[in-house]
Amino acid sequence: MCGIVGYTGTQNAAQVLLNGLTKLEYRGYDSAGIAVVQENSIAISKVTGRIANLRAKTEDGRLIPGLTGIGHTRWATHGAPTDQNAHPHASNDGKFAVVHNGIIENYMELREELTQKGYHFESETDTEVIVHLVEMYYTGDFKRAVMKASARLSGSYALGIVCADVPDTILVVREASPLILGVGIGENFFASDVTALVAHTRNAIYLEDGEFAALTPDAIQVYDCSGHPITKKTSRITWDIQAAEKGGYAHFMLKEIVEQPRAVEATMAPRLRNGQVVLDDLDIDLTGIRKIVITACGSAYYAGCAGKYTIEKLCRIPVTIELASELRYADPLIDEHVLLIVLSQSGETADTIAAMRECQRRGAKALAIVNVVGSTIAKNADYTLYTWAGPEIAVATTKGYTTQLTVLYLFALYAAKSLGTVSCQEYKRLLAALRALPKQMQNVLDMNPGIPKLAEKYHDTPSMFFIGRNTDYAIALEGALKMKEISYIHAESYAAGELKHGTIALIHEGQPVIALCCNEAVTEKTMNNIIEVKARGAEVLAVAFKGNQRIISLADDMIYVPKVDPLLCAVVEIVPLQLLAYHVAKENGCDIDKPKNLAKSVTVE
Repeated sequence: MCGIVGYTGTQNAAQVLLNGLTKLEYRGYDSAGIAVVQENSIAISKVTGRIANLRAKTEDGRLIPGLTGIGHTRWATHGAPTDQNAHPHASNDGKFAVVHNGIIENYMELREELTQKGYHFESETDTEVIVHLVEMYYTGDFKRAVMKASARLSGSYALGIVCADVPDTILVVREASPLILGVGIGENFFASDVTALVAHTRNAIYLEDGEFAALTPDAIQVYDCSGHPITKKTSRITWDIQAAEKGGYAHFMLKEIVEQPRAVEATMAPRLRNGQVVLDDLDIDLTGIRKIVITACGSAYYAGCAGKYTIEKLCRIPVTIELASELRYADPLIDEHVLLIVLSQSGETADTIAAMRECQRRGAKALAIVNVVGSTIAKNADYTLYTWAGPEIAVATTKGYTTQLTVLYLFALYAAKSLGTVSCQEYKRLLAALRALPKQMQNVLDMNPGIPKLAEKYHDTPSMFFIGRNTDYAIALEGALKMKEISYIHAESYAAGELKHGTIALIHEGQPVIALCCNEAVTEKTMNNIIEVKARGAEVLAVAFKGNQRIISLADDMIYVPKVDPLLCAVVEIVPLQLLAYHVAKENGCDIDKPKNLAKSVTVE
């Protein structure tokens, strides 16, 4: 959840760290801090709140000179967001400082042990036990002390540690949390995400669980868990730094909404060749699969909810969609006849990783759909399909969701052809419909200039309902989540057919109801539900195909989308709901890119 960064070289470390933390602020922004190694000491500056506060306090790093340092931006887990709980944390003797992303599960017993040995704690965090363990084990050998301390830790952690006795060296450790090394010339880096590295280098080393590394300006040496040197492959970061900049848009979220037609095209284009869906290196024997289980969290889970309809319809295999946080504890009915599809934008979602490992232990093969190359899920899955969405900076996902769905659609067509469950004519028709999706997404953006005006009308409400049936209901789930997470309006989605089973009691005069009416097989039924809520005073904003005159006559307001096959409609139909949420949040003065209490990559349970 947190973001960590480190630098050793010839530049002012504090300025490099602050710039890197700014790129990582989407991972958490409750507090922030940096530690810079100076002559025989470590200078630490920490603040509550955003990186901007830390920039002001340090005058953009000028007040903390030095060539080696570590930084952290926090999403609070243990302890409130305060200066004392902010990272980096220092040892009692001031000789060491540490930054940490993850959770130390046995920190309470370690804290009690260290307290009994006379170590004093300044914070409520689990992280502080790490730096005191390093101090306890230090006898002049920095690497050995860090190895001994790491061996005592249970949980997930990516660590960056500096020592005043070796001012040009950073030691980093990875266990179940993302950690990437940036390879420079006369300088080296580490970070939670490549977004903090690409301004300086495009050469990266991805650490595996149990590995650690020593960084100096001139070298990076990686070690296994026993301390033996190992050789690691250097990978090339292919996307440009401009992809992570706003490019003139007011917010990253708006930029990423507008980027979706291009992102979906980039996801599809290399996989549509010679009139076929080609998924390179996906050598799955589907004939023995009796069930497909999709697991994910948050928006990725809702992408799975929409994708389920397409896979099940085309492949004629039962598909269940499971929250990863529930599946990992459910004693699931999983065996070698199950294909597990794992969705995660970051590839580091803790619950999803645990659910995948549990299902693999029971014999299932795991197919990962992720955006981040080299992430934990990508490396540990049996098969991986990348979304190639490019960097997504806004905490609320947009193109992450639509590109995940695009890959699910590609997989559904690929699998259906492999299994012989789709006719050649239907295959060609759906392939053409897939190719049309980017243009249709652009049409949605072009045909709805009135959404900001709708936001002015609907923003001042304590709650919103989203209703739909079948695929429309699946899309309503994500639409409601977008609204609640960035505008802070209570928004819930309901299967429209369930309104009479309790939910309709909540309808009152002026209650906003967003009704999704794009699945023509159930449109008549949904229109009946519109009539029901209108009879009780609801204000209805309908999402429908342009030209649906009957819905126009029923609804108070309209959002239009081009006609799309219901099996592929989610990537088009969600776009105006994203825009509506964005403009409602803007009307309400919310911090759209960094909603309160949220973070981009949920690497803790």
